[in-house]
Amino acid sequence: MILVIQRVKSAFVSVGGKEVSRIGKGLLVLGAVEKGDTSAELEWCARKVADIRIFPDEEDKMNKSVKDAGGEVLAVSQFTLVGNLRKGTRPSFSDAAPPEVAKPMFDDFVKMMEKEGLKVSTGVFQAMMDVGLVNDGPVTIILRRGQKEDRDAEG
Repeated sequence: MILVIQRVKSAFVSVGGKEVSRIGKGLLVLGAVEKGDTSAELEWCARKVADIRIFPDEEDKMNKSVKDAGGEVLAVSQFTLVGNLRKGTRPSFSDAAPPEVAKPMFDDFVKMMEKEGLKVSTGVFQAMMDVGLVNDGPVTIILRRGQKEDRDAEG
């Protein structure tokens, strides 16, 4: 699984000109399920999202999690994060899990974040979405966990 985690003052998702989700302060999490991902990777990622300390404390140090800061999460499935540009200029998405696998896994990932105590809103799977945000900082973290990551580390 690949995640791009952005600390936001606000974020929203619209589909066909109609807003479907909106959050205030919190995290915008763009996520892609890769071939071979298991629920172990999803659980690890859900815990990381819940516990990542990228919100300021009283001394303005990144020491608080989204839960500590009273924030929300907007989770948006984005298979293009898997895009591989090692060869040529047109990305290959061959490492992305197929939609019939990715959708239930992404839904499980959202449920796992909720079990971690997070309030989670979502985009619409496989829809053309407009995603808007007011980035806070900006603070952006890329998180990757899965078999592909392990293979890349070995090679």
